[in-house]
Amino acid sequence: MSADPQLPTRPLGRTGLAVSVIGSGNAPLGDLFARLDDREAVATVERALALGVNLVDTAPLYGHGLSEHRCATAIRRAGRERVVLSTKVGRWIDPLRGQGDTSGFVGGTPHTAVFDYSYDGAMRSFEQSLLRLGTDRIDILLIHDVDVWTHGADATEARFAEAMSGAYVALDRLRGSGAVRAIGVGVNEADMCERFARAGDFDTMLLAGRYSLLEQPALDSFLPLAEQKGIAMLLGGIFNSGILATGPVPGAKYNYRDAPPAIIEKVTALDRVCAAHGVPLAVAALHFALAHPAVASVVLGAQSPREVERNVGGFAHAVPPALWSDLKTEGLLGPDVPVPA
Repeated sequence: MSADPQLPTRPLGRTGLAVSVIGSGNAPLGDLFARLDDREAVATVERALALGVNLVDTAPLYGHGLSEHRCATAIRRAGRERVVLSTKVGRWIDPLRGQGDTSGFVGGTPHTAVFDYSYDGAMRSFEQSLLRLGTDRIDILLIHDVDVWTHGADATEARFAEAMSGAYVALDRLRGSGAVRAIGVGVNEADMCERFARAGDFDTMLLAGRYSLLEQPALDSFLPLAEQKGIAMLLGGIFNSGILATGPVPGAKYNYRDAPPAIIEKVTALDRVCAAHGVPLAVAALHFALAHPAVASVVLGAQSPREVERNVGGFAHAVPPALWSDLKTEGLLGPDVPVPA
């Protein structure tokens, strides 16, 4: 496989790693909402690597290990040295219990994911991931889902304390030993990113859904802090779980639910401005997310090689500067929001 030179890399903070501006997000490879053909799933990662994507992100949660297994096959074929590999701790997989809460994964392994943010739990999760991924090192290791979205408001404080006293200590030691190059968190809330950034020494963070063309709650407080601390941002959920990819169609999803009327109204306005400039809404969403100076890569999920090609092709699509000016003029973006030059 030869890398496509159209897809550049950016430095991942001060880690010495360089990541492609588009990353391969592999929650779908855990059979998220739909069962995938195994060969098609592996081919999806292979196609991403062939097109110049080098960042491969997965997690034990995704199909309770299935995503890591599938990623491992693609990485083994392409060569481990070509890949910046990211996975997560916070859950380990119990092979002796059948599936409990599947969290939307309709297939996956017949095992269950166990929440555990302790030191020993993080080490156990890390070792299991090494085995599933068929590697002796992880480039990026993230503490996964310490947020209200996952645990509810009442339990989040205890989870945060457990993660900082346990999983963070484990990840810091793994980084010190060279078994891991970069450590961070992967969550759905900018406020939790900020709390972790103030509490520890993190290299990178994967934030899903909270910095997009539709909404930017991370902009005022957290992203300036990330720049100040040299924390390289990876952005997931830049389509807000669907609506910025599909547009305001019937049944469009926002945060994994049917989009409410206010969201439909704003996306309709965004789509109208983009269409006036001949730019698909999804392409504008991609270029917007990459414009913030703290962002190293956007991590995009795909279920097929064709979807990977569409994602990578979106980066090559030219976007006229007037589009961003018009979005600001119409009040759809704030006057100080970073946009592509």
